[in-house]
Amino acid sequence: MIALGDLAAIVGLNLVGAAAPGPDLVLLMRTATRSRRHAWAANLGIHTGAALWFALTVFGAAALLNAVPQTVSAVQVVGGAVLVWMGAVNLRGGLRDRDEPPADLDEAVQRLGSVRSSYLRGLLTNLSNPKIVVALAAMIAPMLPASPSLATALVVLAALWLSSFALFGLIAQVTSAERLRRTFLFAGPYIDIAAGAFFIIVGAALVGRGFIGVV
Repeated sequence: MIALGDLAAIVGLNLVGAAAPGPDLVLLMRTATRSRRHAWAANLGIHTGAALWFALTVFGAAALLNAVPQTVSAVQVVGGAVLVWMGAVNLRGGLRDRDEPPADLDEAVQRLGSVRSSYLRGLLTNLSNPKIVVALAAMIAPMLPASPSLATALVVLAALWLSSFALFGLIAQVTSAERLRRTFLFAGPYIDIAAGAFFIIVGAALVGRGFIGVV
């Protein structure tokens, strides 16, 4: 079984990586400024995708992917293209809402769509950003036992998932407080525009990096 000190170090590194600004965090905070329920749905979607990346890392597949750079590059091209598309959707919605802003919080929630759509956006956003594989392989994989037992692997997997999910849940709770939601109500369109531009830039960078890796 893994030592508690090693497990704590792995969880700490995971939290540092999770807290770094990126598409997942931007999506979560953008959603939370409109609806707590939708933010939790996005969080669950993000961590459904994260469960895959965590499992790949814990069971050694991330190292295998990194050993074949063309595979990661191909995922970067596809994932980057999806992020660009999502960014364009956010940007278009933000520009629309700037001209016709929501009248109140209820209308702002309605414009998010269904809770299920927020879950799917979270899932798609996470799966579209394969950089997490590289980060986990670099930070977490070296700290894992060479040949972890199934029990050890499951403990580490659960610790990674629960710590990250809890962190994002805390951010969702704080950001979706009614006072903050009212404060950001009329700033929502500009948040969407900024989020859309961020997604497009990150996605374009991933596509470019992926093409370089494939070539």
